[in-house]
Amino acid sequence: MRKLMIAGFAMATALTAGCASNQAAIDEANATATSAEQTAENALNTANSAASDARTAQQTAEEALAAARAAQQAADEANERAKRMLESASQK
Repeated sequence: MRKLMIAGFAMATALTAGCASNQAAIDEANATATSAEQTAENALNTANSAASDARTAQQTAEEALAAARAAQQAADEANERAKRMLESASQK
């Protein structure tokens, strides 16, 4: 994907250079292509970083969910014990 984009920038640069009548226009087209490539690289790095952060957040959420389920199970068991103790106490 990146190579295709770079090839597109190179083609745009070549077309611009072919139409340009002076070196300044060619230099500007090259600078624009280089800037666009850097922008694309930065965007890719940002996307990769965001994906990594999202994976970390998902892992944290899954751990929190597991802890919540364990807490719910412990609470349910404690409620059952309390219920049995109340029933036992009421029968005496």
